[in-house]
Amino acid sequence: MTIRDFHVHLYFDAEEVDRARALAQALAARFDLPVGHFHTRPVGPHPRGSVQLTVPTPCFGEVASWLGVNRAGLTVFAHASTGNDLADHRDHVIWFGPSEKLDLTLFG
Repeated sequence: MTIRDFHVHLYFDAEEVDRARALAQALAARFDLPVGHFHTRPVGPHPRGSVQLTVPTPCFGEVASWLGVNRAGLTVFAHASTGNDLADHRDHVIWFGPSEKLDLTLFG
């Protein structure tokens, strides 16, 4: 199984959006990562507001180490991207902070 990259999703509620924006900007600047769209409502399998950053496989360890102590109190969901969406969101996951229930029904 090949890991193409990793997706890091920062979860936030309405009152946390500024903190999420600051954390996304810090990640983008420190690791040269693209920042996706800020969704203020649940989108896809995600249970609340989120933004995705795509992390190249070679630097995921460094990003994960940094997030372990710099997540600004936000819940962070990270997963491998292998092309198998169900497995990627169910089996190939790492949570920073409390885990949350994803809606995996859309993956069949």
